[in-house]
Amino acid sequence: MSDGTVRRGEEPPAPFQADVVTDDDSGVEWKDVTWEPEMDLSARLYRPRHLGASNDARIPVVAYFHGAGAGFFCLGSGRWPGPHAWCLRLAAELPAVVVSFDYRLAPEHRLPAAQEDGASAMAWLKTHADPWLADAADFARVFVAGDSAGGNVAQHVAVRFGKTGLGPQVRLRGSVLVAPAVTGATRTRSEIERPHDADVVDGYARLFLPDGATKDHPVINLAGPEAPHLEAVPMAPVLVVAAERDVLRERHAHYARRMKEEWGKDVEYVELAGVGHGFLDADAWSAQADELVKLVRRFVVEHMDSE
Repeated sequence: MSDGTVRRGEEPPAPFQADVVTDDDSGVEWKDVTWEPEMDLSARLYRPRHLGASNDARIPVVAYFHGAGAGFFCLGSGRWPGPHAWCLRLAAELPAVVVSFDYRLAPEHRLPAAQEDGASAMAWLKTHADPWLADAADFARVFVAGDSAGGNVAQHVAVRFGKTGLGPQVRLRGSVLVAPAVTGATRTRSEIERPHDADVVDGYARLFLPDGATKDHPVINLAGPEAPHLEAVPMAPVLVVAAERDVLRERHAHYARRMKEEWGKDVEYVELAGVGHGFLDADAWSAQADELVKLVRRFVVEHMDSE
């Protein structure tokens, strides 16, 4: 508003009001908790219903950070139907324990507030994880994941903690970055060809960037000219998933290429056909979402015991 106040509706914009299966159909039980009381940040916890209480039944943990379609860092919640449906799928079909974290939003909290919350969320996972998860969760097999803005947060978490930065009881085995939010001062060919979509990104950038920062700030241009080189960071494997119709697709390909070829990281890059940015928020049950579940499941199985 003109006086600086910010108003958000409780419900997502119409394109992202996805359908959600009932709890009985999903095979997953879930509950909400407050993980950061001072900032009133919540998390939604998911676990498959069929698991027993024995150690043999423990399954990997996915720490998930939501997106908001094209509302980069300014909109969104893990309680929105799209992220909720996607987390139900991950919990049921991997299977995994899923912890879907909310984080502070811009413009009230400009970056790197969201990334700082991502780091704090992982510390909560390490020291204050809800006892409700204890029988099912294997915290030595943690994957960090996110979509759009959440993918950006997940990348910063993966870089900050590496493989062992959370201690021997909480081990990061990999990260899944779905169309991570990234931009830059110089427009790509796709951004030049699709000026409206690029202008939307620019509009949100004015709201989420730190005061005085350009779009090459390393918090948002993950492989840009100001980004720190990551050769010395012992990162777990990374799955980067781009969307064919996403105006940011070229940036995702550049990020994955630089991570692999220049910084020597174990990176897999996959492009999903026929979808654009925020496709998970719009429909977590699409054919492309089906394909993504299979990709993530294979990635988790392949790396959950890697050194």
